[in-house]
Amino acid sequence: MATAKFETPALKPYPVIPLVAAGAMAHSKPFVASAAIQGNIGFPGELAEGWEQRAVAKMGELLDKYRSLRVYMDACVHCGACSDKCHYFLGTGDPKNMPVARQDLMRAVYRRYFTFAGKHFPKLVGAVDMSKDVLDEWYAYYHQCSECRRCSVFCPYGIDTAEITMAAREIMDSVGLGQKYSNEIIGKVHKIGNNLGLPGPALEDTLLGLEEDVKADTGADVRYPLDVKGAEVLLVTPSADFFAEPHVESLIGYGKVFHAAGISWTLSSKASEAGNFGMFIGNYEQLRKIALRIREAALELGVKRIVVGECGHAWRVAYSFWNTLVGIGAGGKDPFAIELQNQLDPRYKQPMHICELTHDLIQRGALQFDKERNDHRIVTFHDSCNVARASRMGDFAGGQFSIPRDIIRAVANRFHDMAPGTTHEATFCCGGGGGLLTDDLLELRVKGALPRMEALKQVADQHGVNFMATICAICKAQFSKVLPYYGFEMGMVGGVHQLVSTAIRLGDSR
Repeated sequence: MATAKFETPALKPYPVIPLVAAGAMAHSKPFVASAAIQGNIGFPGELAEGWEQRAVAKMGELLDKYRSLRVYMDACVHCGACSDKCHYFLGTGDPKNMPVARQDLMRAVYRRYFTFAGKHFPKLVGAVDMSKDVLDEWYAYYHQCSECRRCSVFCPYGIDTAEITMAAREIMDSVGLGQKYSNEIIGKVHKIGNNLGLPGPALEDTLLGLEEDVKADTGADVRYPLDVKGAEVLLVTPSADFFAEPHVESLIGYGKVFHAAGISWTLSSKASEAGNFGMFIGNYEQLRKIALRIREAALELGVKRIVVGECGHAWRVAYSFWNTLVGIGAGGKDPFAIELQNQLDPRYKQPMHICELTHDLIQRGALQFDKERNDHRIVTFHDSCNVARASRMGDFAGGQFSIPRDIIRAVANRFHDMAPGTTHEATFCCGGGGGLLTDDLLELRVKGALPRMEALKQVADQHGVNFMATICAICKAQFSKVLPYYGFEMGMVGGVHQLVSTAIRLGDSR
């Protein structure tokens, strides 16, 4: 547990660009992965002689593999459009948390080794040699980026800082400098099947306990099945949904939706985890290996549909990458991908978000609600970064914004959006995404949450908002931790399907 002391930023009535505080967060670095953690996922355990050359070679490999990365390295004109858009800069004042400055940490090395001017006149173009000091600065500041992509919305050239951060982390991993939190989680997924290392028997006991709780609460026999062959739907959801507050309330809500609609479904002990931290470290092989578990589970269970629970980056990976990674949906060409494509029901989107499924059922009148059951809640909605800026829902532009809000309005009477410029594609990050949800970065997380907390305070003061719904497990966990720092109740955050769970009628669906 982190014990560092820091001052929580004061909430202001309107956003204020902070005074620059050079080096304010230079001390902020996550714990380094041990040699064992690194080795478990195929990376070197420590820096070894010649690591500088290997780092440069890895950068060259990524520049050749991802054309976008080279474009991002060359395109920036330092216009400053992104400088005040990062929640970490707004919360800390550290100028190296300006996206342009964070990018330049890599751009300086890129110029030294991959441009004519940098090779021959390095001082004239700000080029620097790869060194231990440079690497240490990378490790600090590329773990002060949540890969939220808000800066890219405002960049006139479309430079995606998230891709630069992912490339930097992959380079560091490749030479033996990895982050403990993310890499340890990836190892758990490979070994056990979920981020929390929850084994099959424990998962089964947890689900049986949920069935008993829901029966006692509602009188309905709502099932939370595991490894059921022949079920129509395979649900993959963040492992926090299995027991952590408030996440489990959303899992209860999923089960009630399936029950009310008469849809057979199952979870898989092999692939119980929707999250994919391979994206956070920018490593394609880790990304694909984690996703393959889901394909294998779907084939073994013979399901017709794959539905993703409330997890922001899991939906981004599913929506944007599953097709070419493993052939879930069109894209994969290997025999197993083709087999799965033939198995899945073409009448449905593959994959589908749980909000899309619930929204469709509501539109068809297949679910009934008593909205008054949520009258103790005055609700707002937090758009999660990877849903808002890196994926989509429904068959129309902006579905990822309207569908969750439509669900909330269907199950609750009192809803108020936060201020324009803080929602939809311009939403502020929770402050804990991108592999930063670890207590050794608590100061960063608290300060990075400042812009969202200011927007929340505004609707709380104006409308009495006392519940912030979201559809991301990391957002729920982050807000549960940081809300008290800003004078809010920890239980103020929850899932959209927590609201659904409260209002849904069981036993009289049509």
